[in-house]
Amino acid sequence: MPINIPKGLPARELLKQERIFIMDEERALSQDIRPLNIIILNLMPEKEKTELQLLRLLGNTPLQVNVEFLHTATHKSKNVSKSHLDTFYYTFDEIKHRRFDGMIITGAPVEHLAFEDVNYWEELTMIMEWTKTHVTSCFHICWGAQAALYYHYGIDKYPLPRKLSGIYTHTVEDKTIQLVRGFEDVFRAPHSRYTETKIEDIDKNPQLKVLSTSEDAGLFLLKSIDNKHIFVTGHLEYDATTLRDEYERDLAKGLDIHMPENYFPNDNPKEEPLNTWRAHTHLLFSNWLNYYVYQETPYKWE
Repeated sequence: MPINIPKGLPARELLKQERIFIMDEERALSQDIRPLNIIILNLMPEKEKTELQLLRLLGNTPLQVNVEFLHTATHKSKNVSKSHLDTFYYTFDEIKHRRFDGMIITGAPVEHLAFEDVNYWEELTMIMEWTKTHVTSCFHICWGAQAALYYHYGIDKYPLPRKLSGIYTHTVEDKTIQLVRGFEDVFRAPHSRYTETKIEDIDKNPQLKVLSTSEDAGLFLLKSIDNKHIFVTGHLEYDATTLRDEYERDLAKGLDIHMPENYFPNDNPKEEPLNTWRAHTHLLFSNWLNYYVYQETPYKWE
């Protein structure tokens, strides 16, 4: 089944070229089924790239999914036009009266700041509090996962000696959990962050369950026992070239940055990197939509 996205969204034509099944609102309204309504809080600076990455994944499902975008009103984005935000994004005040089957909260490049020092932290906490009663299941990515763990469970983040950047091997801790159904025992995934959440902090909290870890990258995937929250500390949604783009950007800024690990063929930045995590990315998002959203959300919100 297709995803229903706003008409005119720039990612639309690229999705069509990739044969992702999408439909217009007019056609979606004629479908005599109950679609899933997903809201994406996009905190990433290059919003259009993140839109495309996430829409690819939400479109690879037998379910009909209506997707809408949210941005923080208290932060002025520098890397996306105001017209793009005005056309395709809502603010929290515009949607807070509504209910959604699922929500995705992306990462953000603000790890060097304490949570309370982020200029939209108060607004973000309002949104996270709102999800308790207005969203069936939330999917948190990287800093978005750290922020949610801190707000909902009081679990802090810790600085790393240097940036964790590269493709790392992970182990599935519990194969019976539906979120990792179909996963290989060992799989690869990208990380790109300066801070970490410690596994021992998660293990001390009976409301949380670790699902996947890495010897080199630490905690990767966990969920709340009530299935309300899914947390991913890495970036399975990344394209093959995203880590390269970040590496080249940081070099251009003159940062003392190391080359992403286990990423470039032969550790040669001139060679084209390959996507070796795509299958598990699609599995993770498909399992979330099926088992934690579609199977759990009410047919009619009261």
